[in-house]
Amino acid sequence: MSASPGRTARERGRQPSGARTGRRPGSSPTRGSILEASRTVFGERGYEGATIRLIASRAEVDPALIYHYFGSKQQLFVAAMEIPGQWRSGFLTLADGPRDRIGERLVRLMLGTWEDPAVRPVFMGLMRSAVTDRHAADMLRGLLAEGPLTALARATGSPDGDLRAMLAGSHLMGIAMLRFVLRVEPVASADIETLVRMLSPAIQHYLTGELATATP
Repeated sequence: MSASPGRTARERGRQPSGARTGRRPGSSPTRGSILEASRTVFGERGYEGATIRLIASRAEVDPALIYHYFGSKQQLFVAAMEIPGQWRSGFLTLADGPRDRIGERLVRLMLGTWEDPAVRPVFMGLMRSAVTDRHAADMLRGLLAEGPLTALARATGSPDGDLRAMLAGSHLMGIAMLRFVLRVEPVASADIETLVRMLSPAIQHYLTGELATATP
């Protein structure tokens, strides 16, 4: 009997029970496997370089299942690149403690977060993709301009909070680009404590120090 033309994409993605192709059925865990694989591929290749076929191969599923769960590559990217909750929650405690060491706490939090293998692909995917994809650029811009960095700068009570947040954020994002994306030495292999010690004074100055103003 021929296959019914009314089958769903999910049903078409499944193999007959006797076939052993190594692919996983379209279950709830499969959706998680697709997200995990897509974070890795987007992190390695950026939005333009990642393909549905490659992501499906990494997740060991039929490409049809990706369209079934997410609809499009763009929607998959947005779902996979969601900023982890610990990124935002960690900022809530940065203002606690001595004000003159808030820069050190910020550097340690951001470097530690980026070193987390569960989080790093998200940031790498956003950074690699932001130059070619508008949605990725919007997500990264929101992380810096509308995210916890701005709230942190305002919590310090310093004037020009938005500017201070962007200065600190751009400095640390530059370090992330050198360390994780471009792999430029010696930044790429420096230990975290060395980076914390060397970066903290500059970040502290951005957040609480006196910023130079242009002369007329």
